[in-house]
Amino acid sequence: MTQGNMAASTNNNLDMSASIRGILNEKHCPEHLQVLKTFTSALRDEKCRDAVEEEAFSTLLKVLTRLYGELQTGDLQSSALQLQLTAECFRAQRNSCVQNARNQKLLRQLGFIDVSLKFLSVLQAMNSGSRAAVFEPLRCGIQFLGNLAVGNQLCKDDIWRLSFPDLLMELLSAEDEKVVTYTSMVLHTCIDGAKVEDLSKPQNIKLALKVMELCRTQPDLDWTVLIATQHFLKSLALVENMYSGMSHHERVTLLELLFAQLREEDAEECGIPPSVARFLATSFQKGCGAVLTLATGSASSDEVLQEALTVISLLDVLCEMTSDHKQFMFLQDHPDLLVTTVELLGQVHAIGKASKNIFSAAQNFSSFSGDGDPSSHSPVISFKGHLIRLIGNLCHCNTDNQNKVRELEGIPLILDNCNIDSNNPFMSQWAIFAIRNLLEKNAQNQELVAALERRGPADYSALRELGFLVEEIDGSVLLKTVRKDS
Repeated sequence: MTQGNMAASTNNNLDMSASIRGILNEKHCPEHLQVLKTFTSALRDEKCRDAVEEEAFSTLLKVLTRLYGELQTGDLQSSALQLQLTAECFRAQRNSCVQNARNQKLLRQLGFIDVSLKFLSVLQAMNSGSRAAVFEPLRCGIQFLGNLAVGNQLCKDDIWRLSFPDLLMELLSAEDEKVVTYTSMVLHTCIDGAKVEDLSKPQNIKLALKVMELCRTQPDLDWTVLIATQHFLKSLALVENMYSGMSHHERVTLLELLFAQLREEDAEECGIPPSVARFLATSFQKGCGAVLTLATGSASSDEVLQEALTVISLLDVLCEMTSDHKQFMFLQDHPDLLVTTVELLGQVHAIGKASKNIFSAAQNFSSFSGDGDPSSHSPVISFKGHLIRLIGNLCHCNTDNQNKVRELEGIPLILDNCNIDSNNPFMSQWAIFAIRNLLEKNAQNQELVAALERRGPADYSALRELGFLVEEIDGSVLLKTVRKDS
């Protein structure tokens, strides 16, 4: 910048400081709003942001503080101009922090964070009759905090300390969608591992639950989804405390986010710790009996249905975790997970055979083309198939689990589920997959299947129709593919 430009910039700053100072000594008028708008506009320019002197900001803070006092004590119905002036102060603050570490530091040192947060609290508490006028300064004030926090750890920590948890909770509960969006942005910018620990404490869990509620009710709000997937799902303490405080409907949302995170392309970096996987496996074991109520009239209430859907979602997550995710294969050794899964498959299969119910095999393939009646869209679609899939995953290259399934009489059970079932698309493929994993390098399991083939208690025609054959060669039993026309 040349000396002439520097001098002009200095003069402009002095003029601007003097103009803003005039607002302090006079009754509010539209001219004051124009002064602030001029300042806000000037701050859009990078050179101007770099050149603003501390005095201009100090004066602006005094204006903001005066407005804060007036709105606390004044009549809101006659405060339209004050609210406009407040919004403009926040806009100036917001613009001054754009990619400007010097101004971020300066505004923090002057005390803008404390005054701005107190102001936001007052605005949020104002009566609902004048909400529309309040939303504009609320939005601008929250945007200021977002810009102030970007790349500045001290600002992040101060904003968190002064707004957590109550004010953040109030702003996330606001009636205005943009207020909620901008608050989510600030929360995402400020949050880190230590702050997740704060959220994990029982007295603060409501804020975490609010974020999860927004993930469910406003799925297009990216910030809350990012907060959940990048931070919440990485903390066992937070996942446990949220899960215990959630309705079953909310748990399904949490599990859907978890599932989506597991399906990301870079699966190895999904960030979900082993401790969370163990917690989910235990939760599945504890609650899996709820699915059985769907076969009876006791499933009439929505709460019972949601509990069952939670179990189904847990199963989906466990299937995904044990499919091509090496970091979760320790679940093969999770106490009694395999036993629980085999026993549940046996119960579901027996219930489905005993009478016509939601677990009975069906041949209603019209539902796949969208022509089926609504009753065909069963909540347990694929449930049996996924139980078999999980068993297959848990037995992959694991001799102890292969043997355990044999001892639990799970092999004939799986073979009995090789039939086509429209309630369980791909179940026959999952059954073949599981049988392959059960027979691999396990002579005792191979012998059992050969003996079953000779006695013929199970329907092997389905196996043959799918192109598979159990064959004994030199005392070993193999599951082979055969040509359909042979």
